[in-house]
Amino acid sequence: MSKPQDIQILIADDHSIFRDGLRKLLEAEGGFIVVGEATNGEEALNLVRELRPDVLLLDISMPRLNGLEVLRRLPKSTSSLHTILLTASIEKSEIVEALLLGARGIVPKQSASQMLFKSIRSVMAGEFWVSRDMVSDLVETLRGPAMAGPGASKTFGLTRRELEVIAAVVDGQVNKDIAQTFHISEYTVKHHLTRIFDKLGVSNRVELAMFAINHDLIKQMDDNRVVEEHSASSPETKR
Repeated sequence: MSKPQDIQILIADDHSIFRDGLRKLLEAEGGFIVVGEATNGEEALNLVRELRPDVLLLDISMPRLNGLEVLRRLPKSTSSLHTILLTASIEKSEIVEALLLGARGIVPKQSASQMLFKSIRSVMAGEFWVSRDMVSDLVETLRGPAMAGPGASKTFGLTRRELEVIAAVVDGQVNKDIAQTFHISEYTVKHHLTRIFDKLGVSNRVELAMFAINHDLIKQMDDNRVVEEHSASSPETKR
C-alpha cells in the first residue's frame, strides 16, 4: 500500500523483463511506488497526463516515440514532473539535448540500483543528476563553439579564486583535489562553492559546469591570466 509521502513513479520501457525487475527493485526499497508502466512513447505521454506521477523513468530508445521525442511533447501542465532518462547508450549531443528539453537526470541502465535510487531522490530535491561517466562527454559537448552563451562577457560578481574553483570543478576535480591544488582546506572549498552556487543560481556541480561552459567563464579566466602574465613580464612593471 502506498503512503502519501511515497514518490510516485511511471516506468516507460519497451522491455517487459526490465520493467518488472525495475518495479520490484523500487518497491522493495521503500519510499517509491510504481503507479504505471508504458511500453512505448505514445503510451508514456498518455499515462503522464492520466496518472500525473512525480517521476518518469524514460527509456531513450522506444517504439513510436523515442525518449527525446517524448520530452519534446510533454505538455506544459506537467512542469512538476521529474524525468530521468534510462539508457544503455547515448550520444554526447543527446545528453545536452535531453537536459535542454527538460530531463532532470540521465542514468545508465547498467548502474547499481543504489545510484538509481539516489538519482530519483536528487531530482525530487530539485537537483540535476548525470552519471559521473557521462560528465566528461557533457563538458566536451558544451565546450563546442555552438554552445557559447550570450552572457560570455559577464563574470557575475565572481572573484578570481571563485573562477579558479569553477575551472577545477569543470575539470572534474573533487573538493579534496581542489583543496590540494590551491593549498586551502576542504572547508574553504565548500565555502567557495556555496558562494558560487548563490551567485550563479545553480544547485550542484553539474549545473555549475553547464553554466560555466555556456557562459565562457573558464575562457575569461584564462584570458585574464594571459593579460596578467604579459603585464608582469613587461619592462614597465620591472621599474
